[in-house]
Amino acid sequence: MDIFERVAAYRAESDQLAWNGTFKDYIALLRQNPSAAITAHARVYDMIKSYGVEEVGGHKRYKFFEQEIFGLDRSVEKLVEEYFHSSARRLDVRKRILLLMGPVSGGKSTLVTLLKRGLEKYSRTEQGAFYAIDGCPMHEEPLHLIPLELRSEVEKELGVRIEGNLCPSCQMRLKLEYDGDIEKVPVTRVTISEDARVGVGTFSPSDPKSQDIADLTGSIDFSTITEFGSESDPRAYRFDGELNKANRGLMEFQEMLKCDEKFLWNLLSLTQEGNFKAGRFALISADELIVAHTNEAEYKAFISNKKNEALQSRMIVMPIPYNLKVSEEEKIYNKLILQSDMKHVHIAPHALRSAAIFSILTRLKETKKHGMDLVKKMRMYDGEEIEGFKEADLKEMQTEYLEEGMSGVDPRYVINRISSALIKQDLQCINALDILRGIKDGLDQHASISKEERERYLNFIAVARKEYDELAKKEVQKAFVYSFDESAKTLFENYLDNIEAFCNMSKIRDPLTDEEMNPDERLMRSIEEQIGISENAKKAFREEIMIRISSYSRKGKKFEYNNHDRLREAIEKKLFSDLKDIVKITTSTKTPDANQLKRINEVSKRLMDEHGYCPVCANELLKYVGSLLNR
Repeated sequence: MDIFERVAAYRAESDQLAWNGTFKDYIALLRQNPSAAITAHARVYDMIKSYGVEEVGGHKRYKFFEQEIFGLDRSVEKLVEEYFHSSARRLDVRKRILLLMGPVSGGKSTLVTLLKRGLEKYSRTEQGAFYAIDGCPMHEEPLHLIPLELRSEVEKELGVRIEGNLCPSCQMRLKLEYDGDIEKVPVTRVTISEDARVGVGTFSPSDPKSQDIADLTGSIDFSTITEFGSESDPRAYRFDGELNKANRGLMEFQEMLKCDEKFLWNLLSLTQEGNFKAGRFALISADELIVAHTNEAEYKAFISNKKNEALQSRMIVMPIPYNLKVSEEEKIYNKLILQSDMKHVHIAPHALRSAAIFSILTRLKETKKHGMDLVKKMRMYDGEEIEGFKEADLKEMQTEYLEEGMSGVDPRYVINRISSALIKQDLQCINALDILRGIKDGLDQHASISKEERERYLNFIAVARKEYDELAKKEVQKAFVYSFDESAKTLFENYLDNIEAFCNMSKIRDPLTDEEMNPDERLMRSIEEQIGISENAKKAFREEIMIRISSYSRKGKKFEYNNHDRLREAIEKKLFSDLKDIVKITTSTKTPDANQLKRINEVSKRLMDEHGYCPVCANELLKYVGSLLNR
């Protein structure tokens, strides 16, 4: 379809969503589908659930957030279960302001935007359909037409709950236009839209002297006072404040704690009783989820002021820390780059990972656990197995510091430095060294960090560089070794045969001659020495491997070469060690001969075909690894 056909199809779909009827028709609809009258909190929770939930490592992962929010599964799970789920069940939590508190660029605004866009989309589905009195400026629930005295009977009959009263505008229309006959009141289907100001309100603080409370609660229309004769006539009032328009949906307070106090007083009644004061009217009912966000410094200043105790007691504070997983941090940077016009610049493998390693290290706190440094901790947080540590150690570290992830380098700074590297000159490709250099250069311009922090961050850049060096060498190693996995598995199986014979004090058979031989001590030591296993420790290491094999066997599993981190590292280093001289000569020769040139071309092709390199960064990688090996 061309553009105009797609637009026409969208309009046709929107027309199909339209539903108009009377209040009597609406009651008939509720008999078939009582969920059309759920609260705003329940609608948000149902919307999140509609995308699916999966269990991962004993935690729930909500798929609704996975395309935009990375590495915050535990925070999101807590948010959904402790706030949205409880609120949807009409527990007292729904009478609280949801305050997302965390460091800058941590994803708070993104999370709220996701909720708003999700509600817009969900309200266009059959499952998320809901209805309002036609012409009501607040799009209110039609069941408010039921007199208070009759509500308990109607609730039992329809299986719904009725909360709130008619807004002043609908009260007057019911009396003047319909002579009190609620059956005739028109009802229409509503679709949430931030642009059309339906079901979404947004309030952002500005100069307290110029900002008016009318931004929240609406204002008098002075041009109509002479016509209607009174400021208390609903027809002389504009019900167009953000709290009015957010009814049935979501109200966002941006940087809430920067607001002047007078703008927050309205929230005391709105959160607890579900109504607010506007103009010269009785309290106006509103059903809306109030979500605000702020940073940690503003929040600490807020709670230190005793005058704020009433509002503080009406808040549920949800910490939104920085992501602490390297692989998830990479996704953040990749997402931001894809949103730019620099998608044509190739980013070499491991370039974003190097930046992510630096970022995560700045956010982690040193653990008291013996033998665990920041790099190991970073790897465990990212799902890697670390020899000598278990799942229980990971959980202990995750709860050791409640404030972990609330400080460190923010993604915005790193993406700024990546952007700087991307637009430098007319690059076709950038690699890890370009990005790390950009981050280092940016530290000199970072006014908010102290001299001590700068030294610490420079050290983390060095660690990230070291991690990249190892990755680069392994990448080239794998490209040089034909069928690397097969070579590794063959060496692994050979090693296992030998240590089994050693531990059982038996002999092994030569696969070609069928001759019985003693275990190959030279082979075993050549592998074990790669990871620093001493002569005295070799027996314990070999026995530990045999115990691991036995454990896997009892569970009906095969012990693979990558099931043991240290042994895998030893195998890889041994393979690379055997090839080191060939790699060094081939990658560092300025005038390669025909055989060397052929090998370089084969390796470059493998890097491009199997590992995602382009001709530029493949060539740069080979030169860089050659220089590393010559040091």
